[in-house]
Amino acid sequence: MAFAVKDHEYFVYVVCSRSGTLYIGMTNSIFRRALEHKRGEIEGFASKYHCNRLVYYETSDDVHKTIGREKQLKGWTRAKKIALIESKNPRWEDLAEKWGAQMAFAGEAIKDR
Repeated sequence: MAFAVKDHEYFVYVVCSRSGTLYIGMTNSIFRRALEHKRGEIEGFASKYHCNRLVYYETSDDVHKTIGREKQLKGWTRAKKIALIESKNPRWEDLAEKWGAQMAFAGEAIKDR
């Protein structure tokens, strides 16, 4: 079975803090960017307000559409942003909670690095 690999994939995403502060951004790697937010590596607003929980994202293969969508979402009211998040993630779960986590098989220990 063969899998199609996309040449270009872009993401608009929303991360939030535990207190509900929202940050909207875009990236070409949602996995990498979510981990960067979790480690506090994104300087500025997101880091200052501890926006490190991925609560929403959408994909596109067109960078210009993605940039436009990011700007559109940033212009929305907070209520509209919340409605968007809750349409896909009503419990505001961290969609990247286990991304990058170490895993072990039964009987194995995860050692600190």
